[in-house]
Amino acid sequence: MLIKNYKFNYSLIGKLDKPLILFLHGFMGNIEEFDKAIKLLSDDFSYLTIDLPGHGKTQLLGGDEYYTMANTAHALIDLLDELKITRCFLVGYSMGGRLALYLTLHFPERFFKVVLESASPGLQTEAEQLERIKFDTQIGTKLTRSIEKSDFAAFLLNWYNQPIFGYIKNHLEYDRMVESRLHNNPVELDKSLRFMGTGCQPSLWKKLKDNKISILLLVGEYDEKFITINTDMSKICKFTQLKTISNAGHNIHFENTLAFVENIKYFFRQQLEN
Repeated sequence: MLIKNYKFNYSLIGKLDKPLILFLHGFMGNIEEFDKAIKLLSDDFSYLTIDLPGHGKTQLLGGDEYYTMANTAHALIDLLDELKITRCFLVGYSMGGRLALYLTLHFPERFFKVVLESASPGLQTEAEQLERIKFDTQIGTKLTRSIEKSDFAAFLLNWYNQPIFGYIKNHLEYDRMVESRLHNNPVELDKSLRFMGTGCQPSLWKKLKDNKISILLLVGEYDEKFITINTDMSKICKFTQLKTISNAGHNIHFENTLAFVENIKYFFRQQLEN
């Protein structure tokens, strides 16, 4: 669907009488990111999944500024309007979690409740932002050099060596997940990283105190970095719950799908029962 300069690739599945969940995938993910979780949720919910800018089959017809978080968020709200979705539940993972938090704080009237998986409000100081931009630029350069599939696969191998991912390489479906990542375009991923990466996104730390939406923060037990970030978030942000999920690192919905789904069901059902 063409929304201004965004030609979104999306999937809207489920019955109109079921509450809807909007899922936002992480960096290098795509529209299939949450498929395993969705299968376990489909009896109770309908869902909307989207390839975010720079990922999957979504195309941008304008300039690089359309990859930014602010412009992407506004485009997603326009998409919800076009689909006549006035309000829904929201789930975001990592990069998609940062975008979900931006949506929550800027468009609170559009969401019942929100689940943020391994997410952050960005960086607090300009020095931290500049350092992260430098790091992301280096990562982007490696991506754009990954023209051959074998080069991209080698990049992914190094990417999942990061401590935040814990023991993800031991997962039985790790190879399948990597194969899914390989469907992305490295050049487009570089643009996503440069314009919606942690370093260049608007810092949301100061806005956390103004939050009025119930948020569930999920972190994996092996992801020490994001346990610290989310603990700090929970101290500032009103109406939040923090849950640490066992047997998982950064990518909880992949490593421990059942626990991920059970937490979502319980959290969202509280809203439906009120």
